[in-house]
Amino acid sequence: MSEATESPSSVMAILAAVEALHATLRVARALVAGGRRVDLGGLDAQTAALCTAAMLLPPGSAAMLRPAMEAVVREVDGLAATLSAT
Repeated sequence: MSEATESPSSVMAILAAVEALHATLRVARALVAGGRRVDLGGLDAQTAALCTAAMLLPPGSAAMLRPAMEAVVREVDGLAATLSAT
């Protein structure tokens, strides 16, 4: 594993990417709730890349990502519910 993967800046970069994904999902959910169609293509690959990056971090470093990643999971669940309701 490289030093860059273990650095605090890597953790912060991953956290920023997780938060950006969360924001994208919030926008998608709002659009769907407003009756708009959304293209969710690519989100699965983006999510997989974030999970892989988090798994490469040392356990102590990755732990700080947990709340943000749990928020993404809740947003995905909310988006799924909104999609099912429309």
